[in-house]
Amino acid sequence: MVVEKLPSARALRSDAIDAATIDMATRKAMYALFERYYMSSSFERFEKDLAGKDTVFLIHNDQGVLCGFSTLAVSTAQFDGAPIRVAFSGDTVIDPAFWGSQAFAYRWIRHIGTLASQRPELPLYWLLTVKGHRTYRYLPAFGLRFVPDWRTSVASVSAEKLIALRDALARQKFGSAYAPETGVVSYAQSQGHLVPELAGIPPRQLQRPDVRFFLERNPGYAHGDELVCLCELSAANMRPLTRRLFLDGAKR
Repeated sequence: MVVEKLPSARALRSDAIDAATIDMATRKAMYALFERYYMSSSFERFEKDLAGKDTVFLIHNDQGVLCGFSTLAVSTAQFDGAPIRVAFSGDTVIDPAFWGSQAFAYRWIRHIGTLASQRPELPLYWLLTVKGHRTYRYLPAFGLRFVPDWRTSVASVSAEKLIALRDALARQKFGSAYAPETGVVSYAQSQGHLVPELAGIPPRQLQRPDVRFFLERNPGYAHGDELVCLCELSAANMRPLTRRLFLDGAKR
């Protein structure tokens, strides 16, 4: 994912669309945007990833030009003998010129609230693979508790449970490419990694504890390694603003 903290509004519109309805022209426009910011990919691989998703978020500017997108798949699983739901974020790109926009973040959280309301009896978790420090910083912007977290001891009961669930989900999804001892997915050949100008980290960002933590946990990120993260998607685990948006989506 190529994302940034979203401090201010810009003139963007974000729509959640059934992935099966995306036409070829839109798919090609999505891949053209993806290809600007990721290396070692192909349209065939992009299409395969998209085929496994349920929802596509399309982000347009006020002139109707596609300037970002994200994909999402929701599934059910069993953990400790009980059913859960898992929201897995796939390819996400936002044109850096629009990193100040809140349109996508607001739309995504409202959509998650709607998903949660459809099966309120089942816990919903966000499974996120992180290729860059900007994406990792999305987690503390949205949630209170997640793993891995530089602020939380791995010995805590809640962290141990989340780590165990993350490892189980990651092994199921990524097989031997996932290493539970590091929490990282690594392939013999990159499945897509950030272009150098986005993979580079400005010196001032290196002073941030969350950025340093991400680099320690995923030193091979620039070559396509992905740090696997997990966060419960519930109102109780959200910051005040995201909680309001989540609950707003749950009413729809």
